[in-house]
Amino acid sequence: MPVIKPTCVRDLKLRVNLADVVARMVTLRKAGGARLKGLCPFHNEKTPSFNVDPDKGYYHCFGCGKSGDIISFVRETEQLNFSEAVEALGKRFGIPIEYEEGSGGPSTADRTLRQEVFDLHDAAAEHYFQAFKAKDTTGDAMRHLWIEQRRFTAELADEFKIGAADATGSGLGAAMMRRKFSEEALRRCGLFFVYDDAAITLQSLRPRFRGRLMIPIRDHQGRVCAFTARQTDLTPADDPAKDAKYVNSPETPIFTKGNLLFNLDRARTAVGEGKPFVMVEGQLDALRCWSVGLKTAIAPQGTSITEGQLVLMRRYHTQVECFFDSDGAGQKAALRFLPMALKAGLEIRFLTLAGDSKVDPDLLFLERGLAAYDEVRRGAQSAMVFACRAALPDPPTASAELKSRAAQTVFEIIANAESAVTRSEFVNETAAHLRLPLAAAHKDFQTFLQRQNRLAAARPPGAVPAAPPPTPHTAHTSERDLLLLCLHFEAIGKPLSHSLPHDWIDLSHPAGALLNRFLGEFEHDLWPGKDHLENLLETDAERSMVASLLFETPGFEDPLKVAQEGLRQLRTRALEPRLRQIELALANPHAEIESDPISLLKERSELHRLLRQPISLAASA
Repeated sequence: MPVIKPTCVRDLKLRVNLADVVARMVTLRKAGGARLKGLCPFHNEKTPSFNVDPDKGYYHCFGCGKSGDIISFVRETEQLNFSEAVEALGKRFGIPIEYEEGSGGPSTADRTLRQEVFDLHDAAAEHYFQAFKAKDTTGDAMRHLWIEQRRFTAELADEFKIGAADATGSGLGAAMMRRKFSEEALRRCGLFFVYDDAAITLQSLRPRFRGRLMIPIRDHQGRVCAFTARQTDLTPADDPAKDAKYVNSPETPIFTKGNLLFNLDRARTAVGEGKPFVMVEGQLDALRCWSVGLKTAIAPQGTSITEGQLVLMRRYHTQVECFFDSDGAGQKAALRFLPMALKAGLEIRFLTLAGDSKVDPDLLFLERGLAAYDEVRRGAQSAMVFACRAALPDPPTASAELKSRAAQTVFEIIANAESAVTRSEFVNETAAHLRLPLAAAHKDFQTFLQRQNRLAAARPPGAVPAAPPPTPHTAHTSERDLLLLCLHFEAIGKPLSHSLPHDWIDLSHPAGALLNRFLGEFEHDLWPGKDHLENLLETDAERSMVASLLFETPGFEDPLKVAQEGLRQLRTRALEPRLRQIELALANPHAEIESDPISLLKERSELHRLLRQPISLAASA
């Protein structure tokens, strides 16, 4: 297995700015000094607690406790091992990766399945793209569909690498076999139908997509991970999904429909104050928005919107405008979307066109361009107005019973908002729109919540999710305090190594193991410095702990005093149990003891002397 040189890893960390890597997933804003802050990518939160210090090269979330450096961030967010993360960063930033002599470089067989499937999709996207541009029957037909029928530009096809699969599959199987992809990658990439027990040959690789326009789907980092294939006149009659207008790739090691949003990789860089996400129904709607200059458009992957998609969106911006087709299906999708969005902490508005009962975003932007966006924004509805109109289209003529039913429907949506202030404002808005007495609306909402709470309490205990376990490195111990000192006040490390006996340290947790290891380095003058600790860190827990401590600002003025107090506590913990044991033995003359009373008395006296002895590091520090 190839081994990456430690000097190469060190060089990578020095040359690549952590903020540039994190910004691919998290919208960062200045938080004082060199630090940056954003919404944590590792847990769902509404108030930013994820901090990045580019100067130190570490991140830390004060909400969930996740910490690390540039490599651990890529490992956790992209599900890669250490070598894969280093190689991915090297490729991304143009830094050559060097390997230990004799260990060899990475081969196809050494790559993990995920990375290989990503590479395969990248190659497939280029293959389909070249077929779209080719001057042949398939290329001509697909470009005619794209430019003449759908009225998109050739430049947009180039930008998004729109592709084509001919009626036989465009020779994709042969092309991928020439690239020497593994059998496992070819089986599981989702681009072919392969029988489980069949050997991988050109004949056994039956292409999934034939005679279709190919739209690459990218994850939030811009990597091609799947395709949407649109039916055309070239789709053959024996296609298993002949009647389906759109066919998505199946779920694979790199693609889960419910965890991706189409065009998020581009839109996330365009959102900001006054520029919310615009959620549309389909990929072509999003492409139309992009083509007229609306760069914040995103779309789900042909399925109902999921919580995972909303959490992903929430990392980059909290505001979203929903612009679905105004037909029945579009309105139902919007109503499903609303409570989930409130639960995720998103601010929602619904775009409509005044006086137009049927609106198709694709046709609207095609006919009117970007000006149509300003027009539909003028008629935008708040979340509650949209919900109330869906529940009760004509409040003035509705009976009291119909109003009550509509209110209960809207209350179910409001209950998903976590903020009490938000809920109260929503009830006020609902009462005004449904023409209900305000006090009565609030009373009915409280009754609704009480009923929901009773139902929740009646559920079996197993239905309640367990609280997450505490983060291991957050436990406060003397070892942790001394470790913090060694990292932030490195001059203390050497005298501390001479003053702290090995057997006083608890090695059963990461802080103790690291402190013992670091003091050994200080003692033998081998300490590499806090910026070059990679070779001293053996586990992910240790790496996370060091990152957390490096990010922490020591909250004390006198580090020497803290070191002395830590030593005193460790000494007490190490010696007092033996002292108590001796006291018990001497107090019980009939008990069997391991030494004679005189020896025990001498040992007790020595322990008392050691416990009273002042601890001072001043001279050596």
